[in-house]
Amino acid sequence: MELSVIGRGKAGRALAQALGVPNLPHGSRPPGLVILAVPDHAVAAEAAAFEGRCAHLSGSLNLPDVPSAHPLTSFDGHPADWRGTPLALTGPVPDAITAALTGLGFEPFPLPAEHKALYHAAAVLTSGHAATLWLGAARLLADAGVALPGRGLWPLAQATLRNVERRGEAGRTGPFVRGDVATIERDAAALPEAWREVFLRLGGL
Repeated sequence: MELSVIGRGKAGRALAQALGVPNLPHGSRPPGLVILAVPDHAVAAEAAAFEGRCAHLSGSLNLPDVPSAHPLTSFDGHPADWRGTPLALTGPVPDAITAALTGLGFEPFPLPAEHKALYHAAAVLTSGHAATLWLGAARLLADAGVALPGRGLWPLAQATLRNVERRGEAGRTGPFVRGDVATIERDAAALPEAWREVFLRLGGL
């Protein structure tokens, strides 16, 4: 199987290295099958050169004539253990591309085009927005001169994720789950206004 990955961002570098295939820059025109690991705005132009023999990695963008295979993970430019990681397939992804990605541990499932934006929004909430909350909480403490020992807030974040992974909704803890109004009000009052709104709105979901 002749396969290439176009796009030298974190996803492109990680997948090309894991697959042992060429990692090419935008504008390359290799033969064989192609995985397009390029920004959403570049997908249509790149895909036009590989009709019927490519798939793009965008989780949100839907192009009727270009299939997509979106790995539900966060890439850092290096291969990782992707076993059990969902792979959202939309449109007729070439079988060999699906096989190559499932060989890395990704688990494919069909994602209807009309649900791509919702799916990707959920992914952004899980990854980008969650990271913003964790990093923002650490900054709030640092700005107040509170220096946590050891690994700081990360053991709490990791324990929370483990509990929710194992128990779902029952894995949540804290004053909102307990209905502890006095603690919620006291905590909210200690936050800057923008963070107070986030704190109360998220707690009410």
